[in-house]
Amino acid sequence: MENSESKHGGGAKPSRFKRVCVFCGSSPGKNPSYQLAAIQLGHQLVERCIDLVYGGGSIGLMGLVSQVVFDGGRHVLGVIPRTLMPREITGETIGEVRPVCGMHQRKAEMARHADAFIALPGGYGTLEELLEVITWAQLGIHDKPVGLLNVEGYYNSLLSFLDKAVDEGFVSPSARHIIVSAPTPHELMSKLEEYVPEHSGVASKQCWEKEQQAGYYCTKSDIVR
Repeated sequence: MENSESKHGGGAKPSRFKRVCVFCGSSPGKNPSYQLAAIQLGHQLVERCIDLVYGGGSIGLMGLVSQVVFDGGRHVLGVIPRTLMPREITGETIGEVRPVCGMHQRKAEMARHADAFIALPGGYGTLEELLEVITWAQLGIHDKPVGLLNVEGYYNSLLSFLDKAVDEGFVSPSARHIIVSAPTPHELMSKLEEYVPEHSGVASKQCWEKEQQAGYYCTKSDIVR
């Protein structure tokens, strides 16, 4: 399942990232392009010597990207709530699996270990994880790049919604800049490498260091290494 988006990406430069968190579906999706994009993204991470943090499942797009990264010799950290392990892990686990108590702890743990975030096509869970890290960036909890792999226009409607939110005054133009999108893994990784934040958090970093975020039981220092 490979095409001109090369298996090894054409000699990428060393990355600024040590670990990237990938949000994606536990289903493969109906379009084979989604599966191909997951495989290509895995190869991009391997070539750039980047480790993977993800939701811990061995099925769907999660299983594809994690297997490629693991087979490429990079470290794979899967963070998964114990209650989801029977549903999302089949057969042997991939890399290191870290069970957690629930979804809130899962998201905080993934964010703490990652230097950047990428969302592949997915459903409610992927969208919720993506929007949460965008919101954390808007609030000033972190300034890590957030990428959207818009495979064959899968996220066009979401991007149009965000543009509408800017037009209607609910999202600032600088906050809209938080999310970086591209149609291929190679192009997205290149954009993330060059990303520079334009927005300002609504609260000082010192404030986030002191305040626990309601419901997450973690502070900014738990998310930002």
